[in-house]
Amino acid sequence: MAGGTDLSSSLVLLESGYSKDKERSMDDNSSVDLENFKQIKIGKPPLDVSVMRHCMSSARLMAMGDWEMDNGILGLKSPSDIKAGYLPIFRSGSCSEIGPKQYMEDEHICIDNLLEHLGATVKFPTPGAFYGVFDGHGGSDAALFVQKNILKFIIEDTHFPTSVHKAMKSAFVKADHEFADTHSLDSSSGTTALTAIIFGRNMLIANAGDCRAVLGKRGRAIELSIDHKPNCLSEKLRIEKLGGIIYDGYLNGQLSVARALGDWHMKGPKGSTCPLSAEPELKETILTEEDEFLIMGCDGLWDVMSSQCAVTIARKELMLHNDPVRCSRELVREALKRNTCDNLTVVVICFSLDPPPRIEIPKSRWRRSISADGLNFLKGVLESNV
Repeated sequence: MAGGTDLSSSLVLLESGYSKDKERSMDDNSSVDLENFKQIKIGKPPLDVSVMRHCMSSARLMAMGDWEMDNGILGLKSPSDIKAGYLPIFRSGSCSEIGPKQYMEDEHICIDNLLEHLGATVKFPTPGAFYGVFDGHGGSDAALFVQKNILKFIIEDTHFPTSVHKAMKSAFVKADHEFADTHSLDSSSGTTALTAIIFGRNMLIANAGDCRAVLGKRGRAIELSIDHKPNCLSEKLRIEKLGGIIYDGYLNGQLSVARALGDWHMKGPKGSTCPLSAEPELKETILTEEDEFLIMGCDGLWDVMSSQCAVTIARKELMLHNDPVRCSRELVREALKRNTCDNLTVVVICFSLDPPPRIEIPKSRWRRSISADGLNFLKGVLESNV
């Protein structure tokens, strides 16, 4: 299924095709900040690698909008309140792969310019961007439904754009309920949902499930979401408080995530509280010039790769070719080499037209040495571990 499926007649996604080409050789010494990157032993990727799909678009925001907090409610400032300063430029690329599974159940969305994308259908003070990754299970119906409708539910919410926090939470719950009422779809299918909506420098991450958003900040990985696994302490306490149980890492012995949209065979009547929640956790971030890119991926990526490892690979790729599409494709390839057991979807969003700069490590003023005895001791330890 195409990750860039149309949202509606006014919500049309741009998607480009993918053609397999020779992988570009990587120069291990191209970046000083990668000198300590350790290679992990990897297995062979599946012999039958299906066609990858990706989309890419780029747009420069014409004005910068700031969000303000008023009694705990997030809102958008009017253009008269906007101050000149750092302005992120959004470029995104994505790649999805079926992996070793029989069916593809992931969906995603990439919109680098909301004003251009929506036209005159929505009015808000500044341009923005929107991205999402949806990891389906039990079929693709839930993931496809949420991918098609979540943005519409956000911008149609009465709280938008005055309180984007409230609009985001309401949209997730509405998508969950609307999906249950769509009788032509299998309401027992479910999906995790990870979205990022950006206005000016302000980015709001909403997550329900085990997809993950990781910010690349001058080579450091900053996690902007929490994996909602049943064994996560906060989720475990919430589940048990609501009468749920966790058996062998599965919610009620059935589901490997603690939050998801759909899965109505595990939920009670609408409006009732249940261990499986569709409400997202939110994380707000103000982007700075040190914030280079954002990686959004399903658990098929994070099952075989740490957040720091993904940021290191992505930064090295962007320094070589500055292409978020090729960057997302390389992350998918690397996960396949590491024998991921799931579908794979990766979205990479860059915040500048320029590639990440080389990080210069200042030389130490002090020389460090080791005695002959210390050197022999170290050799002995290393040889004993061989």
